[in-house]
Amino acid sequence: MTAGRAISKIPAEGMQPDGVAQNDQARSRVIHALDGTVVLLLSRLRPAYWPWGWHRTAFGSWLPHQAPGLTFIKTLGSGRDGGFGLMPSPSHQAMFCVFDSDTAAQNFIDQSSLVDRYRHRSEELFIATLRAASVRGSWDGMSLVATASLSGDSPVATLTRASIRAPAAAAFWRLAPAAQSGLHHAEGCDLATGMGEAPFLRQATFSLWRNTAAMEAYARHGAHLDAIRAAWKHQFFSESMFVRFLPVRLQGQWKGRVYD
Repeated sequence: MTAGRAISKIPAEGMQPDGVAQNDQARSRVIHALDGTVVLLLSRLRPAYWPWGWHRTAFGSWLPHQAPGLTFIKTLGSGRDGGFGLMPSPSHQAMFCVFDSDTAAQNFIDQSSLVDRYRHRSEELFIATLRAASVRGSWDGMSLVATASLSGDSPVATLTRASIRAPAAAAFWRLAPAAQSGLHHAEGCDLATGMGEAPFLRQATFSLWRNTAAMEAYARHGAHLDAIRAAWKHQFFSESMFVRFLPVRLQGQWKGRVYD
């Protein structure tokens, strides 16, 4: 669900490994590209607030929080222990937001009643402020304008999300565990979490890397590369988006690590 105005329209590029042809449907789709700042929130809720979190996951994207400058919002569940799998977590969830300026994003973090509720109801809360450096594909018809640049040794965050075609779901989930296991053990990966907009069919992964070389070493080898090649060869996805972000600010705590 989007709010606000689209900045421009561009054809979706899709996400594909080297040597794999791009989906014709994705190539011809016209999407809205938003120029702005991304806020990603990860929460591990206290048990007393699990029902509140389930309600947020179920209805948060359909009845979105209103905030100045907010142009796109998704409320997401997660796999067990914040991972990527078929077993849902009762405590872990995420929120992905796009704002039309750095100021609007920071005001949301500092002043929003919704973020304040997460702070008081979470055992751990992590908030990343991000600027897109490269973008392929779309999310519910939304894409991002790449406005940041990455140096060779700068940290990089990535978001991979996909709408999985129902006939391809079984094949996708057969390949997913090996790829995700490799992610959690990858050299240079400081944070990785699975996120789900809907069970089985609308999935996303967020990860934070020490540098681009570490991220590409994982992405271009092993089980992850095999999974992506299969996904594009057999057209697993009806829509997908891959973004590399420059982390502007990281704050809070996640899996025992304190940021900022």
